[in-house]
Amino acid sequence: MNCPKCTRVLAAQRFGPVQVDECPGCRGIWFDADELRRAKDHSQPDANWLDFEVWTRGDQVRSSATALRCPACAKGLVALRYGDDPPVEIDHCPACRGTWLDSGEFRKVVDGLARELDTKSRADYVRAALAEAREILTGPEGVVSEWRDFTTVLRLLQYRFLIENPRAAAAIAVAQQTIR
Repeated sequence: MNCPKCTRVLAAQRFGPVQVDECPGCRGIWFDADELRRAKDHSQPDANWLDFEVWTRGDQVRSSATALRCPACAKGLVALRYGDDPPVEIDHCPACRGTWLDSGEFRKVVDGLARELDTKSRADYVRAALAEAREILTGPEGVVSEWRDFTTVLRLLQYRFLIENPRAAAAIAVAQQTIR
């Protein structure tokens, strides 16, 4: 495969537990279908339940045509601009569902997901916990993976509750001290 930006031959590299194709010139990375999710889950475990599937989040994504060609299937890539703070522009292949990230964009994706975790309200986490509970039985990733997502959301819900209720957090801390 060749780099869609500078046409150099892509080299196989390990990206955490995922083998991806990286350009030795511009340092961009090609993720085949589902590799971006797996690399994201490894890099930001608390965001494992957040699906970074920008092509399904039409309310948050702006797309535009690009002259770049998919290194895997040679179809045209679509530039997807995701988020606002700061936005990340990735190149996605609608045909094979692969994703091209320029150098440094993976870090922007992970940082954006971390910010998303920090800005969710308690109500957002309750809704997410209910959705993840349903996915334990019906989700596409299998029972163990969906269970892990569910328990992660519950833990983050507990943290959000304590952040929003400092008196409850203080009472729990006092109770823990008296138990010791």
